[in-house]
Amino acid sequence: MDTLLFVQRIGWGGLILIVLAILLLFGGKKLPELMKGLGKGIKGFKDEMNSTGEEKEGEPKDKSED
Repeated sequence: MDTLLFVQRIGWGGLILIVLAILLLFGGKKLPELMKGLGKGIKGFKDEMNSTGEEKEGEPKDKSED
C-alpha cells in the first residue's frame, strides 16, 4: 500500500526524470529491445499464472505414481 502512495506522489517532473535516466543508461537504440524483452517477460508471467489457475480448477494430478 505504501508503494502505491509513493507512485502517486512522483508527478510529471519525476516521470520525466525517470525517462531521461533510462534513456541515458540504455541509449535510444537499446530501448526498443529492452521494452520488447520486458513485454515478453510480462506475457510469459501472465501465461504461467493463467496455466497455474487452470490446473487448480481441474482435477488434481496424481503424483503418487512410482
